[in-house]
Amino acid sequence: MTDTVPGLLLPDTGGEPVEMGLRAEELGYESAWMGELWGTSSVVALTELAVRTDGIGLGTAIVNVFSRTPAVLAMTAATLDRTSGGRFTLGVGTSTRKAIEDLHGMDWSDPNPVRRAHETIELAKAFLGDGGRVEYDGEVFHAADFPSLDAEVPVYHAALGKANRRVVARLADGWMPHNVPFPDLADAFEYVAEHAREAGRDPESISVAPYVPAAVADDPAEARDAVRGHLAYYVGSGKGYERAVATRFPDEAAEVAAHWRGDGRERDRDAAKGAVTDGMIEALGVAGTPETARQQLRELLALEVMDEPMIAVPQNASAEMVERTVEELSPERL
Repeated sequence: MTDTVPGLLLPDTGGEPVEMGLRAEELGYESAWMGELWGTSSVVALTELAVRTDGIGLGTAIVNVFSRTPAVLAMTAATLDRTSGGRFTLGVGTSTRKAIEDLHGMDWSDPNPVRRAHETIELAKAFLGDGGRVEYDGEVFHAADFPSLDAEVPVYHAALGKANRRVVARLADGWMPHNVPFPDLADAFEYVAEHAREAGRDPESISVAPYVPAAVADDPAEARDAVRGHLAYYVGSGKGYERAVATRFPDEAAEVAAHWRGDGRERDRDAAKGAVTDGMIEALGVAGTPETARQQLRELLALEVMDEPMIAVPQNASAEMVERTVEELSPERL
């Protein structure tokens, strides 16, 4: 039995994330994380959870580095940390070109997402620190003569590519990978560790907090189908996700992405989903009957590289599947 206790990425399936966060604490989850794309503010929901919970960790997984400035992120993190009594982790990432350009109306390539992530994390951590007046002059951001907030808030980064993983190595307190095949996760983190050592940092100080796509059903094919849809969506929606999956499944990832986006063919989301193989599901998620899925999860939790894994129920799962997955894979059942 492993000592690693999973957290829960609060499902964005049209339900009430706060109520699910309260349930997560009852079920013994280590932490409750909330994403943010469109429709619900993770900050508002996590503030309510901070007030209504007692001990569960809380975090953003993720807020993007485009739509809030480093100063706003730092103020938000410091306030949530005070409200929760020191239980908050700020998880950031670059999101996708689609979200940044078509939702937020910002330029994805000005100057580039990795540079923006680097400066956002570096400046936000300076504002959160205890170094006195903050001075910063970067390529993207400038700050002068504002006091630091003296708030001990960990900052995690959802990096996939090598350049972004170097940002984790040099600056972040944690790494939040999504769609890195679990058999390759340790090697992927070794790249972070190598560059952390070059930067004079101890890799052991960097927490690995991967997303674990998971679904439970009496019919294992139904559970696999939910994870299949989850993987098709991410591989098709973001080049970074496609490249991460392609490290182990190059041909399969290319096929999924081509169907999803309509590259050289008619766009067919069902075909994209069908191109996700059982081998991909096994390497990238947890799916099956309750006992089978629990055993799969136990094996993942036993991996040495796993520090703070978070259960992520696919958005295409039914409300009943969401509830059952959260309960059957809860720490009290493991």
